[in-house]
Amino acid sequence: MDETPSAAAPAGVLDVQEDRHGDVCTLTLTGELTEAARRPLVRALTDALLEVPTLRRVQLLLGDVTFMNSAGMAVLVQLQKMTAPRGVEIVLVRPRTVVARPLQLSGLWHRFTVSEE
Repeated sequence: MDETPSAAAPAGVLDVQEDRHGDVCTLTLTGELTEAARRPLVRALTDALLEVPTLRRVQLLLGDVTFMNSAGMAVLVQLQKMTAPRGVEIVLVRPRTVVARPLQLSGLWHRFTVSEE
């Protein structure tokens, strides 16, 4: 797994880029996944849920996340809870060790679909 982010966001900041194709929304995350990430991620997901009634999959591209703490894990769980009533799958794509390891240690890893694509 490549541990070098391709474009680092300023320390303490998470940049969220959104791309939608049909019933799939892809959110590319760059920077730190902490409490500060809650607002931009919830906003992007809420917009997608409201604007795409046929949404079936949300991919979180995590290859450029440089840090995640317990608040970041809580944000991921919140996103999953937001999508569950509509049967929308949250997929963690290319999570770096800084994301995968805390999720594995906490037991939350098994709640998510993980993809290396």
